[in-house]
Parts: sequence; C-alpha cells; structure tokens
Amino acid sequence: MISPQLLKILVCPKCKGEIKLISNEGKEWLICKACKLRYPIIDDIPVMRVDKAERLEEDEKQG
Repeated sequence: MISPQLLKILVCPKCKGEIKLISNEGKEWLICKACKLRYPIIDDIPVMRVDKAERLEEDEKQG
C-alpha cells in the first residue's frame, strides 16, 4: 500500500498533473486522467515511467 504522504507528492511524469490511486482487476494503479495513462504499482512501488505506462480503458476514466 502506498502511503498517503507519497501520494500527495507524486505527479504524472509526462504532464506533471495530478494522479489518482485506483484498484482494478486485483491490481493497484496510479492514473493520470489528463494523459489517459495508468502507471503500475509493483510490490508497493509505483513505476512512474512513461514507457511502462498503459493507456486507460474507458471504465477507468470514470474512476
């Protein structure tokens, strides 16, 4: 689980915008609605690399 303090300082590496924590399919992700990207969290460590991000699916954009 990512600490609330860390979530407050993390931003999207692509646009420097706000990110949000979501759970989907048993996994946690950090999403950027502006870039429509989701960043994986592996072993409680956010992988904040644009080349590792995935495009958001329609249902996740609502989250």
